Amino acid sequence: AVWIESSLGGGNLGYLVESHLHDVDGREVRNIIAELPGKPRRDEIIVVGAHYDTVPGTPGADDNGTGIAALISLAQAMAGQQQERTIRFVAFVNEEPPYFQTERMGSRVYAARSRGRGENIIAMLALDSIGYFSEEKGSQKIPEGLGDGFPSTGNFLAFVGNEDSRYFADSARVAFEAASGIPALGGAFPEEVPGVGWSDHWSFWQEGYKAVMVTDTAPFRYAHYHQPSDTIDKLDLEKLVTVIEGL
Repeated sequence: AVWIESSLGGGNLGYLVESHLHDVDGREVRNIIAELPGKPRRDEIIVVGAHYDTVPGTPGADDNGTGIAALISLAQAMAGQQQERTIRFVAFVNEEPPYFQTERMGSRVYAARSRGRGENIIAMLALDSIGYFSEEKGSQKIPEGLGDGFPSTGNFLAFVGNEDSRYFADSARVAFEAASGIPALGGAFPEEVPGVGWSDHWSFWQEGYKAVMVTDTAPFRYAHYHQPSDTIDKLDLEKLVTVIEGL
């Protein structure tokens, strides 16, 4: 958390950083927020988020070191360059078990606060596990319930939305593919399908916001998911650079 705050803050990228403090099991934890105010549509907010915790026992290179690397890289690319809308970069705490999909999940606390404040978040992008790819046939497992049409080669990035987020997921996928040249799939997926709600975008769905997860599909492709072996040498760093440029 200290490193992320330092990277985003005044001595480096120059953002004013907010620590969104909250108590979990008697311990103070924090989401970390850096905002690039927009003009002329400043009240319309796009949240770019990634969780910075890992499962105990794993260094979490893919899950979710890659997401945090992308978050900081995107903040760096946009630093000082005002966009039409406000861009809010948020590093979330407590995405992983035992807080996963509970009221104590960092993004759940944040999304609820945003709704309570009446914030006009028009889109949220959750960057979660985006650095592992394979060109081997059969390297991609197909989540139960999807069946025909899902790729069997793990060389793509997925943009996963629910029905309310269908247009956002589709348009983000098209823009990404055009910018990066990396294959992508995206759209609305049934929320009951395993993996569809497995990140911080789920928290924003609970508050009625449009949100999309960007992912390499993690456990459906990556043998080192949530393992001590999730280390940086397993990742395709050249492709990760291209992914971040596309994002």
